Amino acid sequence: MAYETPLTIFEVVQDISANKYILPSIQREFTWSTSQIEQLFDSLMQEYPIGAFLFWELPQSKYGDYEFYSFLQNYHERNARHNPKTNPSGSEKVMAVLDGQQRLTSLYIGLKGTYAYKIPHKQWNNDSAFPKRKLYLNVVEPAPEGDNKYDFRFLTAEEAKIDPDDQGHYWFEVGKILKMSELSDVTDFLINNILYAYPKECGTFANKTLSQLFKVIHTQPIISYYKVRTEELDKVLNIFIRVNSGGTPLSYSDLLLSIATAQWETLDAREEITEFVDELNSIGRGFNVNKDFVLKSSLVLTDFRNIAFKVDNFNKANMLKIEDNWQTIKTALYSAFTLVSSFGFNRDSLKSNNAVIPIAYYLKMLGLPSNFETATAHAENRKKIKKWLIMSLIKRTFSGQPDNVLRPLRDIIAENGKNDFPIEAITERLRGTSKSIVFTNDDIEMLLEHRYGKAETLTALMLLYPQLDFNNQFHVDHMYPKSKFTKKILNSKGVALELIGEYMDQVNNIANLQLLAAIPNIEKQNEDFDIWFEKTYSTEAEKIQYRTVNYLPDMEYSYANFLKFTNERRRLIRRRFEELLL
Repeated sequence: MAYETPLTIFEVVQDISANKYILPSIQREFTWSTSQIEQLFDSLMQEYPIGAFLFWELPQSKYGDYEFYSFLQNYHERNARHNPKTNPSGSEKVMAVLDGQQRLTSLYIGLKGTYAYKIPHKQWNNDSAFPKRKLYLNVVEPAPEGDNKYDFRFLTAEEAKIDPDDQGHYWFEVGKILKMSELSDVTDFLINNILYAYPKECGTFANKTLSQLFKVIHTQPIISYYKVRTEELDKVLNIFIRVNSGGTPLSYSDLLLSIATAQWETLDAREEITEFVDELNSIGRGFNVNKDFVLKSSLVLTDFRNIAFKVDNFNKANMLKIEDNWQTIKTALYSAFTLVSSFGFNRDSLKSNNAVIPIAYYLKMLGLPSNFETATAHAENRKKIKKWLIMSLIKRTFSGQPDNVLRPLRDIIAENGKNDFPIEAITERLRGTSKSIVFTNDDIEMLLEHRYGKAETLTALMLLYPQLDFNNQFHVDHMYPKSKFTKKILNSKGVALELIGEYMDQVNNIANLQLLAAIPNIEKQNEDFDIWFEKTYSTEAEKIQYRTVNYLPDMEYSYANFLKFTNERRRLIRRRFEELLL
């Protein structure tokens, strides 16, 4: 293969819009972040090389034989991460991209699309957490710091508004360069918007910057590429894997999904697996699984002896067996995540998705009962599964090499048949190994050091509150309100200056935390604990019940007693952990 005549970015972007460049189903999905796109445009502006591309000139006779996808134009982290299917047609030749999809998609989004990612600390299901952003370039000043010379940023329309009082920014929507067909259009824009409104040095920089952007997009043939001409999918797949195994490699799931797509006979593997990933991630308050997890689970649930994540295990025979068992695999995993969600776990608190695979395998062995997570008949069995899951997460059983624990767990569950979940047999089989879920006094001490804001802390609290129905939402609440633990407020409460540091250190400790239903927690807000307690639990019976459920010492809950309170409650929590785990 030799280089073809290079193309301009303008030519390629226009052809992507016309569906003349498409993506074969063996391609992975778009994964680049906004910062990577911004850096790509900065590299172009600085005339750095961005690498060659590899295209497959698709014969018209093969248009209907394979699955193809269009480029993403408006990326949305939650709602639009998957490329839409497309059917190439017409008399013009179509190019399938074998190498360079991430770069081309980035160019396409930057020039003609939008990028919506979640704002930190906002809820995943909140639509306003994903504002649409376009790529802008500050044409009056260079990038403020770092390796980038030009200040490219993805901004909302509100963020990009021109502020007449801000002489250091003029955010130019990068896609508008496509409508400037002549360099004189750049000059007209500068005269009308920059030269008379900004200082001279800003105008000079803007002239150089926009002229360079015009040159990079319209006149410089930057897209250098090779062209593959063949009708053999096996040859294309081999080229694809070899090319994408160098440099920044594809994940195993991308390579294996490529093979699955080519080998499944009745189902579209890419479509099935990506849609199923979205289904799992939408359960309850959301999870965070990916294609790797689904493919690994498929090996375990289909009972392959070798479950290593290697290309050899995804041969034609194995892929067809997974396809035959696909509905069972989906049902088992969906049921398992639904159960785990009912325990109170979500994307933030479930620190190992692999811990769900043995649960899915167990439900498969039971015959996939449709009402397992709610039926009274399964209540005691659910408690065993929940306890095992929490213990496994606390002990980090699935860290390192998960295959070393998935294989023996599957064997134990298979031997157990349709009996209750075999937590005792699992405990004994793994005893003395690095995957043991047997607890020691040192482990208990580590649990007592857990602090607010950590997923492990929520997991430990779940052990202490087995009676809670996690189909309802619960918050990790500070009994003594954290907002009151400042030097000024504590001092006003009569706390001695030499104790304030210790108070502030202990406020986030597990001994000052409880699980409280969402609405009562909102109502409690920053109220002092002693006042809230007396107001909420008016009778002696209610007070005793609350203390018992929450492992509270019987004492006055004043600020003066805070350290005594945490020491006593820590002792009560320790006793409960010892009863449950030792």
